[in-house]
Amino acid sequence: MKENLIKDKSFELAREIVFIYQFLTNEKREYVLSKQILRSGTSVGANVCEGVAGQSKKEFINRLSISYKEARETEFWLNLLCSTGYLTNEKAQASAKICDEVIVLMR
Repeated sequence: MKENLIKDKSFELAREIVFIYQFLTNEKREYVLSKQILRSGTSVGANVCEGVAGQSKKEFINRLSISYKEARETEFWLNLLCSTGYLTNEKAQASAKICDEVIVLMR
């Protein structure tokens, strides 16, 4: 099977975001912001997969554009959660790094 770096990285990001969501809900008892980051962080990979399976170049570009925006939103939520003390920089570091990599790959 052909390797797809964006698809792989966006899946890795979604996985890390699920772990953050679990931490936020179980340890911090935070339910609103955690849902926001869960939605945006997992949406990146879902839209990449839909784009790859798209039937036209236009559909592919549209889905990757949405993925890029969702990755930027995920970056925002990570920054906000760190700046408000819900996450430490160490806790968010892996997710932030992968998110940055996805954003760079999509530019």
